[in-house]
Amino acid sequence: MGPLHGLKVIELAGIGPGPMAAMLLADMGATVLRVDRTEPSGLGTPRPAKYDLLLRNRSSIPLDLKRPEAVALVLDLVADSDVLIEGFRPGVAERLGLGPQECQARNPRLVYGRITGWGQDGPLAQVPGHDINYIALTGALHAIGRAGQPPTPPINLLGDFGGGTLYLVMGILAALLEARGSGLGQVVDAAMVDGVASLMTQPQGSFAGGIMTNERGTNVTDSGAPFYDVYQCSDGRWVALGAVETKFYQQALGVLELPQLLPEQWNRAHWPQAKARIAERIATRTRDDWCRAFEGTESCFAPVLSLDEAPAHPHLRARGTYVEVDGITQPAPAPRFSRTPPSPPQAFRPWNPEDARAILGPWLHGPVAESARRAGLIDAAPDGPPGV
Repeated sequence: MGPLHGLKVIELAGIGPGPMAAMLLADMGATVLRVDRTEPSGLGTPRPAKYDLLLRNRSSIPLDLKRPEAVALVLDLVADSDVLIEGFRPGVAERLGLGPQECQARNPRLVYGRITGWGQDGPLAQVPGHDINYIALTGALHAIGRAGQPPTPPINLLGDFGGGTLYLVMGILAALLEARGSGLGQVVDAAMVDGVASLMTQPQGSFAGGIMTNERGTNVTDSGAPFYDVYQCSDGRWVALGAVETKFYQQALGVLELPQLLPEQWNRAHWPQAKARIAERIATRTRDDWCRAFEGTESCFAPVLSLDEAPAHPHLRARGTYVEVDGITQPAPAPRFSRTPPSPPQAFRPWNPEDARAILGPWLHGPVAESARRAGLIDAAPDGPPGV
């Protein structure tokens, strides 16, 4: 059932980092109920729900949070939950009557997780933005790219999900652990700019020490070094070489039949020439040919696989790194646990009045049933408590 089995989470619908945080908690066994909008929000990329993989492993209820009875229902749900996740612009939750003060008044143990780009305070707190803006401001975007080329956006992995989702989840789990002793929850303010800045700790140290420069494509891990780059093969496909350690680089050069490049590994003046020699050599054979040539060596070599190729790789197949849910191939839950492995992922369960009791089941006691009726989710059963 997963290491978080028994944890109850309320997710106020958003896009990107918040939903992924809810997904990660749900993947680990938490019961997550998503409070969806009653009308399309216009946020994000329109797609059928089955392809919005961040919604997996949870159910939803549709509520208009501008209605007092909907807010009352959420507060009743919060009273019997461990975590709430929201990704509104600062101040919006408070205006809805669902800010930390209102929620923790109902449940002092609640961990209130907030995810924004700029944070809850500061001069930019109310300014809209996206991943590319947050990584731009923290120096991360400037550092990514090739020599003589513009900064290269690394899709939206670094700001949204690296600096946002993962730091939010870490904060929530840390707050839950602390609450075991104190009996009190707290607010987790996860700002993507803070998370990305934290991810840049090692480059900041390298820059301060003179090991890394501000010039893109001239450093060890930004495509400057010949032993840490991607190279195109004769079939137009690519391979990745990450042979930083001398013994690994030596093996790679042996496969490439370029041993004379080894003594100049750390001579940056010779890096462009070495890169050109390696590129010329790799361009003589196909990607699959090079995969066979490097197989069994310790050369830190890998083919550059596309999204549709990756799930078929023998190593990832053997580990079960990808699973199929509702006909869609997607990453399996991670990380893995020896004693409390999570259940296989399930498809998103949108609201269906006929499934009301199953969806609201973990919360459907005390005032929640009556609040759900007032909010229009369920009807009063003629011969018993509220039901469908």
